[in-house]
Amino acid sequence: MTISIQAMVDNSSAAWEGWNGLGYEARSQILGRWAEELAPDVRAMVAFQCRNANEHVAETLLMPGPTGETNELYCAGRGSFIVTADVETSLVAVVGQIAAALVTGNTVFVCLPSDYMLSAGELAAQLEKSGCARGVVTAIDSDQLADLVSHPAIAGVAYAGKLSTSQALARQLAARDGLLAQLISETDCESLSVIGSPTYSLRFVTERTRTINITAVGGNATLLELGSGEEH
Repeated sequence: MTISIQAMVDNSSAAWEGWNGLGYEARSQILGRWAEELAPDVRAMVAFQCRNANEHVAETLLMPGPTGETNELYCAGRGSFIVTADVETSLVAVVGQIAAALVTGNTVFVCLPSDYMLSAGELAAQLEKSGCARGVVTAIDSDQLADLVSHPAIAGVAYAGKLSTSQALARQLAARDGLLAQLISETDCESLSVIGSPTYSLRFVTERTRTINITAVGGNATLLELGSGEEH
């Protein structure tokens, strides 16, 4: 039985809050277990993405307020991302996209060509076996990709491959309704200048602030938390 696009989006959105709430250390541990099943060069890419995310986006910054409240600035996942690539794209690139999206707290739809070296279903099964809850990683068929890209709940698309396909995805995202979605495109699939950047993980996060007011009347603490609106 074929699951509808809306049902897949609902399942991914339901899994997002728990996955995003795990924190970087727990997510990195799960991805580390997944990497143990991969070839050395691919395993190194997972470690690279986890290490850079820990350095650039995992830290919560404390900003004391003038009236005694505590202000915290931190990063969170944006929501559900699509990871897709051409058949000629290396597994190192595809895994780099998946690892960066997951370690930063996003859920992922994986769409790969039918003749790719490893199927999207196999990757999803590996990640579930390593500790990802159901719905965190979802394999989709190529004929479902266009409808999913156009769905307003998708936070962005990470693509590695030809420039022409990247441009087509950009036009499709620009034409859809709802929140603006980000295209994270890698067209230099030899040197991986985008995926291989130490700050690649910053493309998958949104900033949030959390304020704890310890000076409220009666001594009761109040909490105010603001995000950028990508969460569903």
